Amino acid sequence: MREWLVAGGLVEVDAAILLVQNRRRDGSLDWSPPGGVIEVAEGESVRDGLTREVEEETGIRVLEWEGPVYEVEAEAAEMGWRLRVEVHRAVSFTGRLAPADPDGIVVDARFVPAEALEETLASCQQWVREPLGAWLVERWVDARRYRYRVEGSRQSGVRVVRQGADP
Repeated sequence: MREWLVAGGLVEVDAAILLVQNRRRDGSLDWSPPGGVIEVAEGESVRDGLTREVEEETGIRVLEWEGPVYEVEAEAAEMGWRLRVEVHRAVSFTGRLAPADPDGIVVDARFVPAEALEETLASCQQWVREPLGAWLVERWVDARRYRYRVEGSRQSGVRVVRQGADP
C-alpha cells in the first residue's frame, strides 16, 4: 500500500479563498486549496512543507498557521494507495500571487469569492470539496476528521464513499 501525507492551506482575503488550478495526469483540470506532499523522509514538518508548497504554487508566503482545521483520510485499496491530508488555516501571510509550481501541476492560482466556490470546486475530488465546503459554512474550532473509501481499480470511473466525519 503506497501512502502519502499531504498538507493543504486555507488562505483567505475579504471573503475569498485562495485556490489553485491543477492539471492532472489525464489532462483534466480541477481546483483545490494550495498544498502538496510533505517530505517526511527528509525531516520536513507538516507546517514547513505546507509553507514551502503554498509559496511555490502561489507566491504567497505564510508566516503563521493554525490547525489542523480538519484532516482527511482516503483509501483506494484496489489501486493500492492511502492518502492522509492535514488542512491548516493561514493566520498571517505576505506576498502577491505569482504561481510558479516547479512540479508543473499548478497552472493558475486565484482568490475565489465565496459565491463562486461551489461552482469552482465542482470538478475536484469529493474528499477535497466536502470538508472544505463544511468548514467554510460552519467555521468550527476543533479539528474534524473525514474518512473516504475509493472503490474501483482505475482512476476513471471510481466511486467515492464517505465513511464518516468526526466532529
